Amino acid sequence: MPVLQYGQSIIEWRFQADAKLKRHYVTVERGQPVLLRGPMVDATEQEALVRRRARWIRDKLALVNLPQSPDVITTGSRLRYCGRTYFTEVRHCPELTRPQLTFTASRFIVENPDGLAIQFDGLMPWLEQFYHERAHEKLLVRVRHWERQTGLHARGARIRHFQSRWASCNAQNVLEFHPRVMELPASVQDYVIVHELCHTSEKNHTKAFWALVARHMPDWQRQHEVLERAVFGDAI
Repeated sequence: MPVLQYGQSIIEWRFQADAKLKRHYVTVERGQPVLLRGPMVDATEQEALVRRRARWIRDKLALVNLPQSPDVITTGSRLRYCGRTYFTEVRHCPELTRPQLTFTASRFIVENPDGLAIQFDGLMPWLEQFYHERAHEKLLVRVRHWERQTGLHARGARIRHFQSRWASCNAQNVLEFHPRVMELPASVQDYVIVHELCHTSEKNHTKAFWALVARHMPDWQRQHEVLERAVFGDAI
């Protein structure tokens, strides 16, 4: 992998050709070589491009590689969405009165009035708001899909905060999902939906219930194992 000496810093990079891009982009992440993306260029031109941004790259590397506490979110931290963790950039925006969180399809951006670090607990309300919006947008559509697939029908579906559950099917056969279901891989989200739909027919975890789950999702055990290893929730 090519390297560039810039002052006392060593910059290691990898190149990813992308014909769809009209210019070159540099991405800096914790513990990773610098990523240079864009139209195909030879090694000499790659080095010239990295050298042109070397001061910015050095400063970003120093920032993202600062020692981290899992309770503090800084640039280079990772936040979870749909089974993946995404690079997070924290920007100091003193003009704001409260943090703002956006997602750009490849990274989270936190605009923080209090500096370049934010406690995870302080960010969690905004992260859960993001999950809540995405659950309304994506998860409830999947419920309708699985109703068609299974022939099982709920009387409704909604997003709701639980103390320590991913989801439930209440006595009226209304399905309820915690926003943080959106942390899980899509296949596990589908399992949670099928699991709760099966409760519209079988309320308890009997042999008949698990047979119904297996009929509609033969690989349910693999998805259940992933769910059990997840860091939130102890039951569905």
